[in-house]
Amino acid sequence: MGYLIRPVKADEWKRLKELRLAALADPVARVAFHETFEAAAGRPDAFWQRRAQRSDEGRAALTFVGEDEDGSWGGMVVVLVEEDEGDPQTLVVGVFVRPEHRGTGLARELFEAAIAWSWGLAEPVVERVRLWVHEENERAEALYRSLGFAATGRTMADPKNADAVEREMTLSRG
Repeated sequence: MGYLIRPVKADEWKRLKELRLAALADPVARVAFHETFEAAAGRPDAFWQRRAQRSDEGRAALTFVGEDEDGSWGGMVVVLVEEDEGDPQTLVVGVFVRPEHRGTGLARELFEAAIAWSWGLAEPVVERVRLWVHEENERAEALYRSLGFAATGRTMADPKNADAVEREMTLSRG
């Protein structure tokens, strides 16, 4: 199955909202998200419009979607520019692939687009891409390792479950 990997456009906010809500409702994927379905579903349309607009502008945050030949969105990844952590870097969040698209290579394609966008930024010049992976999300961690991400040793408690841990992983420009 082939995908067109592309940024979300401002006028696609309703589709973006639907995909995010599908991610938060997915029993396998929701462990990776800090936001609850109920919180996201309660957000006003203006929130989703701003989120799609920010992606369309593509300066500080970008949402990539994988669109199949039928025009359906099979998944997404969000990449954010972080300049308050010392050296400029990007943070990958909001990774989701619909169940029927898992195992097709879509997640890898989405990540490759996010990484390429990060390395392609002229201002700020990014030297590192980072992410957090939940300790129970072994499949995602394996994908990240295959893309060259390595654990930093930094951890944080899962905001939804203080007994669970998320691990930081990074990829340096090289």
